[in-house]
Amino acid sequence: MKWRGRRGSRNIEDRRGMSMRGGGSIGLVGMLIILAMGYFFGIDVTPLLQGGGGGQVETSTGELTPADQRAGQFVSVTLADTEEVWQDVFPQQVGRPYEPMTLVLFKGVTQSPCGNASGATGPFYCPADKKVYLDTNFFTTLEQRMGAGGDFAAAYVVAHEVAHHVQNELEILGRANRIRGQVSTAEANQISVRIELQADCFSGIWARAAQAKFGTLERGDIAEAMNAAKQIGDDTLQRNAGRRPQPHTFTHGTSEQRQRWFARGYETGDMAQCDTFGAQQL
Repeated sequence: MKWRGRRGSRNIEDRRGMSMRGGGSIGLVGMLIILAMGYFFGIDVTPLLQGGGGGQVETSTGELTPADQRAGQFVSVTLADTEEVWQDVFPQQVGRPYEPMTLVLFKGVTQSPCGNASGATGPFYCPADKKVYLDTNFFTTLEQRMGAGGDFAAAYVVAHEVAHHVQNELEILGRANRIRGQVSTAEANQISVRIELQADCFSGIWARAAQAKFGTLERGDIAEAMNAAKQIGDDTLQRNAGRRPQPHTFTHGTSEQRQRWFARGYETGDMAQCDTFGAQQL
């Protein structure tokens, strides 16, 4: 992926090197707000409730290494590409403008309205503040522990999280999460799989449009994204952890499903083809 020397996004909130401490009681009103947020957005608010008793949260305060700086620049350029792509796609396919989100870079631990963010949680999108939280050390984990190296594998991760914001802008994410809060765990997991596979499909649309608009994809880039989709499939992750795959516990989809839906988005460039919720077979 050709990214060096290209324009970055202004919608980056860089918390790396910062120190954050929090404490004090959230109070009854604060607790009610948090519970309501969990209901309407379908998020786990347990960490927030547990944090109301005066606990502290800190981030790493170390200086940014050259690798940190490079990763930050890469994410900024990738985010800028997603912004330009979706600002083109939305008017064409949705009929209205696209509102960009903010991406938070951090090291170690930081706070979000959806709970504490850490390197262990992996990247995630928080609909409560419309921000993606990303510890760029995850890219190292992706390459060294999961076998999914390459710049475009990392770009796919960013594009996938941005795709959750796309879902939120379309009001798909909120509706799906509200239903998840009203059904059994197994049914909620099935809905989660449909959410994630649609985000994979939207990521494929981004990859296709990015190549057409910027010409930045290089030979092997799509293979890197497909390999990343494979390595983070639920069945592959469970096998690599020494467990037999348990489909009823899947929350993101199998490796084959993730690859297929990414490819579908890339081949069609059509958001209507990413309707995982209307698909009889995933």
